[in-house]
Amino acid sequence: MAITKRIVCLANSRKLQGRCVAGVELRDRQPSGWIRPVSAREYQEVSEYERQYRDGSDPKLLDIIDVPLLAHRPTDCQRENWLLDPESYWDKVGVFEWAGLQEFAETGGTLWRNGNSTYNGINDQISVELAAQETSSLKLVFVRGLQLRVFAPGAAFGNSKRRVQARFTFAGCNYAFWVTDPPIERTYLAMDNGHYQFGECYLTVSLGEPFQEHCHKLVAAVLEKQQ
Repeated sequence: MAITKRIVCLANSRKLQGRCVAGVELRDRQPSGWIRPVSAREYQEVSEYERQYRDGSDPKLLDIIDVPLLAHRPTDCQRENWLLDPESYWDKVGVFEWAGLQEFAETGGTLWRNGNSTYNGINDQISVELAAQETSSLKLVFVRGLQLRVFAPGAAFGNSKRRVQARFTFAGCNYAFWVTDPPIERTYLAMDNGHYQFGECYLTVSLGEPFQEHCHKLVAAVLEKQQ
């Protein structure tokens, strides 16, 4: 029997052929921890069919959503995972205000363990063993200055595919993570290679699933200040 959880959508990010959706649960209008609805497939990505509203539309950032879930399905690296009910619609019940995100945001500390970086990144990965010791794979952070870099990280090796990287400072530490927020990717991949300044915003950052003995840190959503 499905259990309905009400969440504020803080990520609807690219994952394989589907999406990774996540948000903070609301109980009596108060934040009550992160929830990541996942499918029963091997890599748990969520299809368009599984996440749609009754009118066929897709959840957007800051939507307040009632999500039917079947059971808690934590993994070593992602303890917020809940198996979704694939035959039930999700229901949008409102929109959360950007200004209220401060209730959900981290106030300090590092974004998991620092000190391990990929060739193009900064503090952007953690070993699977250390990731399994973490209590959360999702965080929301406020940054005053975000730089988005568009480039082809594999150009020197003949791969011309471009990506978008987020560079920012949080609590005195520097970070450079790949972006998996589809609207941000579409917008900036339509531009020339370069560095682009982005105003103050909230970032949903996530630990991805294990890959080659590491979990990579990703920017799953960029929540721009509402005008």
